[in-house]
Amino acid sequence: MPTKPTRVIVATSNRGKLEEIRSTIDLPTLAFTTAAELGCESLDVEETGSTFLENARLKAVAYARHFNMPALADDSGLQVDALGGAPGVYSSRYAGTDGDDAANNRKLLQALEDVADEDRTARFRSVVVLAYPEGGETVAEGACEGSIGRSPRGIGGFGYDPLFLPFDAPGRSMAELTLEEKNAISHRGSALRGLRDALQEQDVQ
Repeated sequence: MPTKPTRVIVATSNRGKLEEIRSTIDLPTLAFTTAAELGCESLDVEETGSTFLENARLKAVAYARHFNMPALADDSGLQVDALGGAPGVYSSRYAGTDGDDAANNRKLLQALEDVADEDRTARFRSVVVLAYPEGGETVAEGACEGSIGRSPRGIGGFGYDPLFLPFDAPGRSMAELTLEEKNAISHRGSALRGLRDALQEQDVQ
């Protein structure tokens, strides 16, 4: 009789992120779910870490302990070289209000107004942590290198996608890519593939 897949709770309420995880980490012994699918309230975990790893770990460990099952969390953001790595862990609240993409993009353009095109290099970075209720974790990270444009382009994606020009898709912003094209080169997609490979090496397959 087939072994029942181990349920893994994902620390997100974003349906798109959940589907990306399910399609990328397609191991038959793992079944990803969310608090909402379990009929529970999501946890409000304060992200007090100074790095993506610290924040992803905070969320994963909190979910693993609260729900007593393996938990997957990620933290990601944009790092701009000319700004010393900012906005970094503050990417979603760079302009002050959490999740105000338009305000964040305006502030970023203002900060880079006098920066030459060749010095506008940046990357999206993501760290994913799979934590276990009994302790222990598996970590993977990914990055997508590119530069910051001078005006928004495209209607897809979210966050800084209209300003980010990935090196792997010359001539287009991240917001001008199809979902499949974005997932193939994105920081989160890379991190998730890394996690999948690490789990396969641990014989979780």
